[in-house]
Amino acid sequence: MNHETLIKNFLIEEFLPDVAASELADDYDLLTNGVVDSLGLLKLIAWVETEFGVTVDDAALDPDNFRTVRAIDGFVARASAPAAVTAS
Repeated sequence: MNHETLIKNFLIEEFLPDVAASELADDYDLLTNGVVDSLGLLKLIAWVETEFGVTVDDAALDPDNFRTVRAIDGFVARASAPAAVTAS
């Protein structure tokens, strides 16, 4: 199962129980449309950390990282990527 599918399934289970996964667009704004409020955002962040084994540090607490399925997926990809090694 890809990350977007996992993210959609979580969002539907926790916040949109009457919506089918096919109805949740990848670019649907979860925050502006009131699907995820401030407490829901904390729950979502905790789930992302547990599910994908990433750390959401203070710099990553930007709500835009969690605004849409696509944004969450992009954040997970960036947070999971190995750090670039620079030559000195």
